[in-house]
Amino acid sequence: MALPNAPKVKLAIVAVSRDCFPIELSRRRLQRLTAECEKLGIDFHGCDTIIENENSVLAALDECRRVEANAAVIYLGNFGPEGPLSIFAERFPGPVMVCGAAEESGADLIDGRGDAYCGMLSACYNFALRGVPVYIPDSPIGLPEELATVVKHFELVARVVLGLAGLKVISFGPRPQDFFACNAPIKPLYDLGIEVMENSELDLLSVFNSVDEKDPEVESVASDMARELGPGNTYPDLLPSLARFEVALRRFAQDNLGSRQYAVFANKCWPAFERFFGFVPCYVNGRLCAKGMPVACEVDIYGAVSEYIAYLASGVPATLLDINNTVPTDLIEGQDLKGAEPRDLFMGFHCGNTPACCMKTCSMKYQLIMKRLMEEPGSPASITRGTLDGQLRPGPATWFRLQASVDNELRSYIAEGEILDIDPRSHGGIGVFAIPNFARFYRHVLLEKRFPHHGAVAFEHSGRVLFDAMRLLGVDDIGVPLPKTVSYPSENPFGVF
Repeated sequence: MALPNAPKVKLAIVAVSRDCFPIELSRRRLQRLTAECEKLGIDFHGCDTIIENENSVLAALDECRRVEANAAVIYLGNFGPEGPLSIFAERFPGPVMVCGAAEESGADLIDGRGDAYCGMLSACYNFALRGVPVYIPDSPIGLPEELATVVKHFELVARVVLGLAGLKVISFGPRPQDFFACNAPIKPLYDLGIEVMENSELDLLSVFNSVDEKDPEVESVASDMARELGPGNTYPDLLPSLARFEVALRRFAQDNLGSRQYAVFANKCWPAFERFFGFVPCYVNGRLCAKGMPVACEVDIYGAVSEYIAYLASGVPATLLDINNTVPTDLIEGQDLKGAEPRDLFMGFHCGNTPACCMKTCSMKYQLIMKRLMEEPGSPASITRGTLDGQLRPGPATWFRLQASVDNELRSYIAEGEILDIDPRSHGGIGVFAIPNFARFYRHVLLEKRFPHHGAVAFEHSGRVLFDAMRLLGVDDIGVPLPKTVSYPSENPFGVF
């Protein structure tokens, strides 16, 4: 099923053949590979054109255009012509993977020997000569059934790359001074092909006011909110205003895509927002995220991009959380920590922006921290209502962030673990995370490399896709939790624990 607000990947699998090798060997091997790809449900086109020279490169590119392929797999059925195949990779307007055929049988090592193992070396050298980024799998040479699983993986990697190439980040408001850690240098985003549209909070208020309270779509969205919340619909009087805000954001995104196909938001949500809108936007942010359109809090532009990447990599809605607080020992007595130690545990928290589908329990509440700041002590919540409070759904999780450093260099981190089925006994959208070796990772990646406190959370183990996508995008600084047997560069070798 196609993901909303995301590209649909159509792969072209293009075989290549060196002129001194039998072209039929590449053709037969391509047929076997495509048969295995069909079994895995991959959406692909097996190209009739086999690349042998520059003329066949042009024919292959034309064939890819005709079938509307937006990602390509170069398949070395034999040694392959490194010049022409690298020209194809250079001119193809989308992400490219390269792989090659392993020899099938000791009974056919004369005319049936393709030497793709050797050809891959020449191909990769030529990609480097042309400065062409190509996805090279960990095991690039294999039998058809082995390579088909790699092609399936590349389909997800390509979805991330294509999604960013078609993305516009829409922001409303300046970054709050107290949260300038979510700094957003624009040039690295442009380098990735991402467009950015910055607006003021007055623009956001104008967009909201442009939607009539009695608009039929507002009534429909309010009804859907009531259905989703069920018994957790504690403020039914607030739903029409929240629905109006959701409709306003959706329409603004649609009307302002411009040259892009996909949109995410990074919006200022405090301290002025509540006094002018009369609610907090957290629940609406989560609902749009569930529809594939993340809305990052506190004008966190890189947070919005990171959420979107996590969504594309996992295929399920993501969220944006603070790496927030430690876990008291009395909460975890007798609990399975999923391979982590107590010091590796932490709570991931935000005010209430996680989609309902990613929660174990949830109900609409008010933003406790903002209420302390904005409303009289002991008074009923009013302008701070609109969060989705509850416990995050237990299960696999991946923390991820792409961020530009203070010197404008892109870096990222990826950490896989579990959300534990433990009641956090606190407010907001919150859960207990167990990530093996996280304590050292926190010190020597998150702190050492100056990452902000926000991280995107995918509700799957998506590290493999995220890592390969970052590499293909040219992000080489990727922090991951390391086992105790491997030290971080900044780690004191005399104090490793």
